[in-house]
Amino acid sequence: MAFLCLSVLILAIDDGVLNLALPSISNEFRASTSQLQWAINAYLLAFAALLLTMGALGDRFGRKRMFQAGLVIFGISSLGAALSTSMGTLIACRALMGVGGAVTMPQTLSIIRATFADPKERAQAIAIWAGVFALGYGIGPVVGGSLLEYFEWNSVFLLNIPIVIITFAGGKFFIRESRDESAPGLDLPGLGLSIAGLFLLVYGIIKAGEQSWTEGSVIVILSVGAIISAIFAWWETRSDHPMLPMKFFKNMSFTGANIAMTLAAFGTGALLFFLSQYLQSVQGYSPLEAALRLMPVGVFAFVSAIVAAPIARAIGVKAPVSLGIFICGGGLFYLSFADTDASYLMILGGMSLVGVGFGLAWSPAADSVMGSLPASQAGIGSAMDATTQQVGGALGVAGLGAIMNGIYLDKIGNLSVLVPLPEEARETIRGSVQGAHIVAGQSPEGISQMIITGSNDAFTSGMTEAMFIGATVMAVASLVALFILPSRIRPAQEQKKEDTIV
Repeated sequence: MAFLCLSVLILAIDDGVLNLALPSISNEFRASTSQLQWAINAYLLAFAALLLTMGALGDRFGRKRMFQAGLVIFGISSLGAALSTSMGTLIACRALMGVGGAVTMPQTLSIIRATFADPKERAQAIAIWAGVFALGYGIGPVVGGSLLEYFEWNSVFLLNIPIVIITFAGGKFFIRESRDESAPGLDLPGLGLSIAGLFLLVYGIIKAGEQSWTEGSVIVILSVGAIISAIFAWWETRSDHPMLPMKFFKNMSFTGANIAMTLAAFGTGALLFFLSQYLQSVQGYSPLEAALRLMPVGVFAFVSAIVAAPIARAIGVKAPVSLGIFICGGGLFYLSFADTDASYLMILGGMSLVGVGFGLAWSPAADSVMGSLPASQAGIGSAMDATTQQVGGALGVAGLGAIMNGIYLDKIGNLSVLVPLPEEARETIRGSVQGAHIVAGQSPEGISQMIITGSNDAFTSGMTEAMFIGATVMAVASLVALFILPSRIRPAQEQKKEDTIV
């Protein structure tokens, strides 16, 4: 558990650490906004597209073997990113880091499933796993901010290397190998279709967040991705050895938990995205100061995830999953009343509710997914859990981000009428609240204050409206969990030949 959690911790930290380094990277390579976005998106695309495939391959070829291979890929590509001399090299290394993360991540949960046969121990182990991941996600920006305070931008990548070495060495001696000894032949068409479908869906969601949901290219990409995914589902019902057996979806312990957490990830995925900009651009905190103020989300999620296991054991998984998602929604609803001068205590209250709720829901939901599958196919279950959250989170950032941006543009348009500025400056202001502050810094004092006040109000209005809609989605997700998720996990029938643990 120690070495599995260490690997999860570094993957979670890496997810949030890069954002703070982007300004330094931009100065180092004179990177465009598009290149900076791809430094983030290259990782997300590779990670999300390959999760299902790597989970299935772990079941077949050995989870420890795949876990170790993923660590090697992640470590080498982190070193490559740290030594990059161009944005092209950095983006390529980030994509390889996504491959390494996709190979490693599903093995962690499937190794837990194969190692802890007792349901009580399994639930507690999954709770620790979920808590550590949430903690890593919360402290990632703090780690990044602390490193950048004293070191160069590449320190955020060099951090990964000693942790990868320690985890690899510890895993070599303390993690036991497990695999599905009765695994049939590889479902090559299924592998190809799943990668293509997920890649296009996630890429389309990213493009929608950058441009518009009604953009022609976005519609085409999403449509093709949906068609390929539908073909994948059709193929899996007819394959003699499917990668993802469709019969799993008949078990509502599996399907209900995945649906509920996809909706929950949609609602919470944009929280840190919004608040990191709000604290820095609207309230004027430095990156490190903002990161420290965001950290309670991860801390509260860690604690509640650990506590969720005995609660679920006592009353079943339905209640904590449904209640946890509802509490998340309550936190977003509370934050939807924030204004530009909101006190940190108010922000802390909303973040605390979101952290507590997410930890309370995620831990038993992950246990529901893993407990509903045969141990022999734990890898695909772990991959489904991670994939649904990646897709849900990406949808949240793109969908709620589009709502926020639309309101920002509408309100900032009124400012453009009142303030006489060149067209180039107007475009910069419309681009983002950060751009508006740059223009304000180059404008006369009276106009500068109007731009700052107007852009801060516009951003906050968009953010709070998006959070209100996120809270509404969370309320729906809570009801979905309440109605379709069984109280007790319904285990699948194991195959005649179970996992062999070496």
